[in-house]
Amino acid sequence: MSAAPAHIPESLLPLAVPIDDLVAYYRNPRTGDVDAIAESLRVNGQYKAIVVNRGTHTGRPNEILAGNHTWAATKELGWEQIAATWVDVNDEDAARIVVVDNRTSDLAGYDSELLADILEDLPDLGGTGYDQNALDKLLDNRALPDTIDLPSDGAGTGSMAKLEYLQWGYLQWSTIRVQITAAEVETLNAIYEKYVGESRSDLGFGWHLLQEAHTETAEAPAVAVEPALGQDEPAGEADEDEGVEDEDDEDEENEDV
Repeated sequence: MSAAPAHIPESLLPLAVPIDDLVAYYRNPRTGDVDAIAESLRVNGQYKAIVVNRGTHTGRPNEILAGNHTWAATKELGWEQIAATWVDVNDEDAARIVVVDNRTSDLAGYDSELLADILEDLPDLGGTGYDQNALDKLLDNRALPDTIDLPSDGAGTGSMAKLEYLQWGYLQWSTIRVQITAAEVETLNAIYEKYVGESRSDLGFGWHLLQEAHTETAEAPAVAVEPALGQDEPAGEADEDEGVEDEDDEDEENEDV
């Protein structure tokens, strides 16, 4: 008697059947990531049974209705057995089971922040179906902190700033997060697209952003400078007036002579 397969838990062992006795559904519309499923099976083992139709009414015995890609992954891994539950339905019901098993997965969603928290708490991402890039995207999409109400100074820094300035985006590195404007987001997008178009990769983009001049991509917005206290007019205009007064004084002196 062969030893029980280590990849099938004890509770599912009574359902184990030879893998080679089963066949895939003859027109499965689903495309699955067999490699990702195989990785999960390597790490987690089989934690739920697949569903197989006996085929009395369809003429296609031992046909898998739910778990076709799990079965394919076990074959790649060289397993000899897989846990399965059985139904015996006609063609119409078999088709319904195949479709709804896939569709209910499509209709499901995620609490992205909670998912990111769960993945961060794991010692590694093996067997989760996620890699570091996918986790980074989840972390990037976390909600921004609540915006604050700013007192209006008549220069668009009140409620409009709350809606159009603080909520546009942010730059983050380490524990520092800096909120940025719509214009800054547009400029960064342009620099990024130009860099990726030339490099065919975003590797090194941060260093590129820090070291290179990007004035050809976008110009910084002009900043209005208020005159100093006690100065009623720009220095240039004041100098011109003083020059005019000097010329008038010289004319008066020449007339006296």
